Amino acid sequence: MSRAGLIVNALWVQLGWWGCVLGAQNAWWLLAVAAGLLAHLSFCPQPRAELRAVMRVGLCGMVLDWSLGVLGLFGFAQTALPLWLALLWLVFATSLRHSLAWAVQPVWRGALVGMVGGPLAYCAGAPLAGVALPLGIVGTALVLAPLWALWLPLALRLADPH
Repeated sequence: MSRAGLIVNALWVQLGWWGCVLGAQNAWWLLAVAAGLLAHLSFCPQPRAELRAVMRVGLCGMVLDWSLGVLGLFGFAQTALPLWLALLWLVFATSLRHSLAWAVQPVWRGALVGMVGGPLAYCAGAPLAGVALPLGIVGTALVLAPLWALWLPLALRLADPH
């Protein structure tokens, strides 16, 4: 992917994150995110491979967050896995073969990015989306850091089309 394409992908993922988090309070944002996901897939040079990667990583991530919710790390207001969070997993997955592909090797790079970025995204998004953090921000971050140090390298491999 070209440098401009990588920048567009990184911007899309950030806008998608905001759209999903704000969509927890106003569902209209989720329509814009869904349109963005469709646009992403339609502009990808290998849309089938991208769709497989997005679905593989997205579904695994949804199960992960559903499990963390069931275990009490997150307190969702209405459902075990809100629609906005399911969409957020699909948005995140669109970055793995593009703007986050640089983190695949060496493995420590992906682990470091996951260890820092994962907890930051959750702890910043939770108050905006109305998600309770029963362990508090620090406790939640301490649980998520090692989990994401393992999860991001695994997600990068799940996104690999080979």
